[in-house]
Amino acid sequence: MKKILVVDDEPSLRDLVELILKREKYEVATAVDGKTALALADSFKPDLILLDIMLPDMSGHEVCKKLNIHRRIPTIMVTAKHETIDKVLGLELGADDYVTKPFEIMELMARIKALLRRSNSEEELEEVTHQGLKINFTNMAVNREDREIVLTAKEFQLLELMARNMKKTFSRDELLQKVWGYDYMGDSRVVDICIARLRKKIEEDSACPVHIVTVFGLGYRFGGGQV
Repeated sequence: MKKILVVDDEPSLRDLVELILKREKYEVATAVDGKTALALADSFKPDLILLDIMLPDMSGHEVCKKLNIHRRIPTIMVTAKHETIDKVLGLELGADDYVTKPFEIMELMARIKALLRRSNSEEELEEVTHQGLKINFTNMAVNREDREIVLTAKEFQLLELMARNMKKTFSRDELLQKVWGYDYMGDSRVVDICIARLRKKIEEDSACPVHIVTVFGLGYRFGGGQV
């Protein structure tokens, strides 16, 4: 039975979502604020978090950032706002998807099931080493020649996806779908920006990358030399 943590301070919505999830045979815990959510993330150990952005003690963005420091938990952000910047910020901080209030329960359930499927299908590979760069997926740790490299949650997700599929070329649209969310409607240049930041951190010379390389006209891949 998969565990889902619902974080929302609106009682009617929280209770409705909890009821529906339990009918679908999920184990559910709920929180009304960020502090409780962070505590439950440690004790309940959810497989997925449904996280409202507007919370009474801290923002959902702040909760998402704190959650991803030690353990990456699949997260769907819930927002009443329509501004693209709120959605982009959530995705940059480690969220996998988002829904905007008011939403249809059927749509929410479809997003939850899709995200759980994506999470379950990840390979169980624990570590990859490539030309002095060591990536530990279990601990979310990246080192180059024994020097620790600090990445944001989104940078690590992008690196992990590509490193798990070494020498596979990903188009920008594929990376947007797999890392930023299958219905992400933002500018695809966010991929190029994230790649550029990542290269500055992991490459010895970001102008001549050996880890994340460009396949001209197609996209990017991890390893295999410049094409």
